[in-house]
Amino acid sequence: MPSDRPLWSEQFLGMLEALRMPAQFQQGRRYARSGRVQSLTISTSLVTGLVLDDDGVTYRARVAVRAFSAADWHRIERALAGEALYTARLLAGELPPDLDRLLGSFGLSLFPAQLPDVALECSCPSWQKPCAHLAATCYALAASFDTDPFGILAWRGRSREELLERLRGLRIKDLGIEPSPAKNDSTASFWTAGPRLEPLPPPVPGTVQRPDALLDQLEPLGLTAGRFEVADLLRGAFRMLNQGVA
Repeated sequence: MPSDRPLWSEQFLGMLEALRMPAQFQQGRRYARSGRVQSLTISTSLVTGLVLDDDGVTYRARVAVRAFSAADWHRIERALAGEALYTARLLAGELPPDLDRLLGSFGLSLFPAQLPDVALECSCPSWQKPCAHLAATCYALAASFDTDPFGILAWRGRSREELLERLRGLRIKDLGIEPSPAKNDSTASFWTAGPRLEPLPPPVPGTVQRPDALLDQLEPLGLTAGRFEVADLLRGAFRMLNQGVA
């Protein structure tokens, strides 16, 4: 693990723990550490946790933030695609450590900065917000951010798959790769399987079917062509070939 990798959980919990509600957060930490958060679901704007209470009842805690708008994401993606280092980190499964600084240049923040930026709701009867179940959900959420920081972006409205797909498209567009011209009759059936070939077995459910998926299995090539990554050029070539034979 790179030494400069930030602990995203610390940034997220810093705002919540500044509320000075030690009893709720102490109990919430205990619930989270003892596995009382039975499930945690992250979707656009909303995190839902199912928390088992000491009384044996499972309560539903919800933590919501405002997702970035389509215009916000367009600006973010253009900025990320414009820097090869950012793209390389994201493709390697990491968030750039200075991502919050980049978002700040657009007037945005990776994490909510204050309590009014977060909507809290729990099915328990407690009048306190956050209650221990919400606190437990927040601790479990923070831990998940350190394990998979792309969950932060999913919470703000962009899944890992969608973000990487858009970044690849922008990089390919910047490279100026044009779709291949239509094939003439002499080559149109070149890649078509003949009648003697057995049909391919159906894909395993859940497998990735992108034409450039093989590159995700490789270590970073560390090669460039001018100011562009060779891996990006290969992705573009695979996609153009796939479009030509689809």
